Amino acid sequence: MSAVEAIGLIFAGIGGGLTGSVAGLASLVTYPSLLAIGLPPVTANVTNTVALLFSSVGSVSASRPELVGQRRHVQRLAVAGVTGGALGGALVLLTPGDSFEKAVPWLIGLASLAILIRRRLVDVPLEERPVVRTTPATGRSVPDHRHHRHAHADTSTGVLAAIGVVGIYAGYFGAGAGVMMLSLVLYVTGDSLPRANAVKNVVLGLSNGIAALTFAVFGPVRWLVVVPLGFGLFIGGRLGPVVVRRTPHAPLRIGIAVAGVGLAIKLALDAY
Repeated sequence: MSAVEAIGLIFAGIGGGLTGSVAGLASLVTYPSLLAIGLPPVTANVTNTVALLFSSVGSVSASRPELVGQRRHVQRLAVAGVTGGALGGALVLLTPGDSFEKAVPWLIGLASLAILIRRRLVDVPLEERPVVRTTPATGRSVPDHRHHRHAHADTSTGVLAAIGVVGIYAGYFGAGAGVMMLSLVLYVTGDSLPRANAVKNVVLGLSNGIAALTFAVFGPVRWLVVVPLGFGLFIGGRLGPVVVRRTPHAPLRIGIAVAGVGLAIKLALDAY
């Protein structure tokens, strides 16, 4: 790997981390960049999954205000996501590389459309909006999510099974898994976009994490490539929740959905 390729991977990581934290489409940027420097598809896949851990660390650490009060249902969803991620990682190592190829575009496309039609994505009732508080250090007014009252989370068996299926896909390949996970979390919690996105970052990060652990032990990970890509992903992951927090929700929702549909079309053209 040359110095120019390493610098390119850093920038690809920043773009992927930002895109992944905001829209769950990190692999749309990072996976092609690994193919571009000559990595074989399976090697690029497992290396990408390991590098995505850095994006998850960045995005989750920046999402702490939105995660306040959500521990209970995050834990239940995380168990399903981790179980799915472990199965997905095993599938990469045990099955042909194109097993999900034709189903994935449909899954991503449906999830993207679900985000577009999701009720209450933008118009969270007044009683569910966070109270504003002033920070002593800066004197700035910020949302106080400690007093945020949100809808009861649906963690039924069917919902957990769906989270597990997305976790399998996240561990197996993952391009567009964030769109699917965000759509499900919005359905599960009925919450605002920033809070649902924060939950998505945790659950998807854990799904990727267990798969990455499997690849680190058994897969052909290119560790020298992980370093620059992971560095960029961490920076982009840290910036993502800030963008979600400050961007009007309706345009962001449309942008996520359009990007997801675009990815679905691209993958469909590749598969068919």
